[in-house]
Amino acid sequence: MDNENQEPQVPENNVSAGSEQSEESLAAIKAQLEEEKTARAAVEEATAGKDTRIAELEAQLAESTTQLEGKTKELEAAATELTAVNQTKSEALAKYLGMAKALNPTIPEAIIGGETIAEIEQSVEKGKAIVEAVKKTLEAEAAATKVPAGAPTRGEISLEGLSPKEKIAAGIQQK
Repeated sequence: MDNENQEPQVPENNVSAGSEQSEESLAAIKAQLEEEKTARAAVEEATAGKDTRIAELEAQLAESTTQLEGKTKELEAAATELTAVNQTKSEALAKYLGMAKALNPTIPEAIIGGETIAEIEQSVEKGKAIVEAVKKTLEAEAAATKVPAGAPTRGEISLEGLSPKEKIAAGIQQK
């Protein structure tokens, strides 16, 4: 156990052996120093490159953020415009529906309706077809129960409630 704690003994007075060894160790240290300088330069260069890349990416992020804010404002403006257009469209459809009902008084108002111009037009055409069918049915019923043309035969004039003068005039007219 005593040998474990003892340091190895190196001859200190041997100058020739020590100088060769110190030159070799000095050369090894210089070589190691050069390697570390080279490695440090490579690390500094990589760090500088990464700093440059970080700056580029931050600039791109700032630009993208600015563009996103611009797009957001454009989308908000477009949404506002779309709302206004939808409101105008609804008002126009309501007016068109009212006009369609006014221009087709023979069609019941309950039949005319729709959410688009095409639907309104389709309901008007359907209403016209219904009205035409009803007209044909009524004409057929009217033709089946014909009343002879002309005035009914004349009967005698009722003289009740007439004054004597009117009775005399009626009698003269009959002759």
